Amino acid sequence: MANIQPLFDRVVIKRKEEEKLSAGGIVIPDSATEKPIRGEVVAVGAGKTLDNGSVRAPQVKVGDEVLFGKYAGTEIKLDGQDLLVVKEDDIFAVIA
Repeated sequence: MANIQPLFDRVVIKRKEEEKLSAGGIVIPDSATEKPIRGEVVAVGAGKTLDNGSVRAPQVKVGDEVLFGKYAGTEIKLDGQDLLVVKEDDIFAVIA
């Protein structure tokens, strides 16, 4: 993947694929699945600029698995990969 460096408090996420098989063994078609709200952080900006001019460091780092809003961010395609650029505020949790 090409080098990408998001600005400010932006984070680039690669969505995790949802399961295509239900618990009962039924195959779920692509048209019936929702967009995943889980993904892996692939790039992080420098942080959020606060009102006093200082920069707050990001709370996430490359490689973290995160949960984010269903309709958050902007989808981009880079080197054949579908990625999502979100503000750090749109990330709800880091999965340990």
